[in-house]
Amino acid sequence: MEATQILMSEHRLIDRVLSAMEKAVEALGTGRSIKPEYFLDAADFINGFADGCHHVKEEKVLFEAMIKAGIPKEGGPVGMMLMEHEQGRAFVRTMRAGVEKWKSGDLAGRTEAIKAANGYIDLLKAHIYKEDKILFPLADDAILWDAQEQIAKDFERIEHEETGEGVHDKYLALAEKLEKAI
Repeated sequence: MEATQILMSEHRLIDRVLSAMEKAVEALGTGRSIKPEYFLDAADFINGFADGCHHVKEEKVLFEAMIKAGIPKEGGPVGMMLMEHEQGRAFVRTMRAGVEKWKSGDLAGRTEAIKAANGYIDLLKAHIYKEDKILFPLADDAILWDAQEQIAKDFERIEHEETGEGVHDKYLALAEKLEKAI
């Protein structure tokens, strides 16, 4: 289905940022200096693209279509993905809070930010794998063709009306900035 291909393409960009974050955490572990703002930029990418663009498409469009196609929300893969989205949001809030402490000189904040970043990285890697290998093929099989076409149109509407023009370019540039900083 075109819609799941769009989402998987977005996963590749998210994977790039996860990899860059992982390298930043590893660099800190070896004594290399990484500015706390690096993790604020990563959180901006996560909030703006992974959550604000990508997860919006999943939650408002794809998951709703899956439920209409008979895939249960509660006790099934849709409910699990929604729960993981919330877990990811909690990790990002904790990472931001830790970075703010770190910026003010509190090294415990650095530890908090790193722990939350690692939690987010681990969660999202597994989450993306489950969506790419299990959830999206399930959606492709369950959702009728005409509904699949509408999903792709709704994704485009979200990009233009809710997240704003140029969202992909903006966050691609931020992903490249994060990669180059490491």
